[in-house]
Formats: sequence, C-alpha cells, structure tokens
Amino acid sequence: MLKDLQSGKKVSGVKQSRRVLRDGLARTVYLARDADPALTAPLRELCREADVPVDEHYAMRELGQAAGIQVGAAVVALLK
Repeated sequence: MLKDLQSGKKVSGVKQSRRVLRDGLARTVYLARDADPALTAPLRELCREADVPVDEHYAMRELGQAAGIQVGAAVVALLK
C-alpha cells in the first residue's frame, strides 16, 4: 500500500486532505495510527460520508517518508 503513496499523486496534512475529500478527489486516506485522535476523527467521519476507504496501519513516520516529506504525517490522501 505504501508503494501507491510513493508513486501516486497525493496530498499530506489535515487541511489539504479535508479539501480533497470535500472535492471528491480522494481515492484512499491514510490516517497514522499514532496521530492525535482529535485530528483524525473528523477526517475519518468525512471519509465515511464520502465512502472513501481509510487505512490506519502505518505510523506518522512511515506515512511522512512514503509521502516524501521530512517529518511525520498524520494524514495522507491518495488522489484519484
């Protein structure tokens, strides 16, 4: 699954992920298992409403590396 993140179009971060979810552009959303639930719970609900699959198997560090950023990522959205 992380190979999709490394090679596909994506956005990282809560604000950008929320935007692509609302615009119907997200294919899959990755929520870090060690991220603050106050950040991830609203996005999980948006994913449920938009019928977008959620993957919560990875840590922030792993998602950040897969997204090509130097810091951990709480949320990464893979685009359609």
